Amino acid sequence: MLAYLDHHATTPCDPRVLAAMAPWWQGCFANPSSRLYRPALEAAAAVERARETLVAGLGLADADGVVFTSGATEANNLALRGVAEAALERGEPRRRLISLATEHRAVLEPLRWLERHGFPLTVLPVEPDGLLAPDTLEQALGDDTLLVSVMAANNEIGVLQPLAAIAALCRERGALFHCDAAQAVGHVPLDPAAWGIDLLSLSGHKLYGPKGIGALWRRPGVALAAQQLGGGQEGGLRGGTLPVPLIVGLARALELALADRQERASRLGALRDQLLAALQALGGVRVNGSLGARLPHNLNVTVAGVEGGRLHRELRRSLAVSSGSACSQGSPSHVLAALGRNRAEAAASIRFGLGRDTGEAEIGRAIAAVEEAVRALRNGPSLA
Repeated sequence: MLAYLDHHATTPCDPRVLAAMAPWWQGCFANPSSRLYRPALEAAAAVERARETLVAGLGLADADGVVFTSGATEANNLALRGVAEAALERGEPRRRLISLATEHRAVLEPLRWLERHGFPLTVLPVEPDGLLAPDTLEQALGDDTLLVSVMAANNEIGVLQPLAAIAALCRERGALFHCDAAQAVGHVPLDPAAWGIDLLSLSGHKLYGPKGIGALWRRPGVALAAQQLGGGQEGGLRGGTLPVPLIVGLARALELALADRQERASRLGALRDQLLAALQALGGVRVNGSLGARLPHNLNVTVAGVEGGRLHRELRRSLAVSSGSACSQGSPSHVLAALGRNRAEAAASIRFGLGRDTGEAEIGRAIAAVEEAVRALRNGPSLA
């Protein structure tokens, strides 16, 4: 049986989430935008309850700031392109955009598109541990900076960026701060309002909810230009019929993730440390990214003395892991390159993403699978 340890790529939908969604597929299927008869009003009420659940769970106050999207990728595009186009429309002189070399492609590609259309882009390096040094950002910020985008938790190496410090620097310089929190929401403590985040993206399928749903929260007063035009839904920012079952599922998934977050983080952190200790006993295993400022369920290591392609071919027989982002389509990890890993080292890296159902059995199988593969590829004696 395959041990699934790729929860950063996606998580299984929790059965309790499926149960919450079930009534809204058939019996309560009305369009929430109709609002001329009871079933539609009930659907609209379910959507608004979900909004309230999201803002309450994230410690926010303004439910009107939530825009439901198809996921974090769309939320990121709405935040980045929406801010830039709104600034252009009102004649805002600020144009510069700032981000990190380790950001997800769902952030970097919209920013590079904007760069080609007149918005200068600064992509900052990170430290060898994957963290942004506040001094690096402070030097890059100027009176021309419109927006800074830094993710909360990296999808490959799991590092947690110093969001409060970043937000404080942005406020000092009058720049907006967008945060892709897809890998962090429901997994680590977040306080976007107190920290001063202006825009926050999240995705349902990263926290045991359904695929195809996410959200963008924006602080009141942050102007956005719509990226999907149509029926004027979501305050005119995202046209299209709202997927009520998915929205209900997203809200329920967040409730459940917050309820067991601390217990889950403690348990998975201990299992992660157990896995790391066993891998380090093999020798030549190097952790990618900070261990201190890191998601508790993440581990990313480079294994010396093996060819990456062969390593992953061996592992895929019994283990579902990856060498990078699910969006990389097999290309070398730009995140590991930003940490100084060369192409061969990046290919010989393994990302482990532990999840709610991960236990001692899965960790044991992972240890055995990696040990067997490394021993075979290095042609050395067993370390058992």
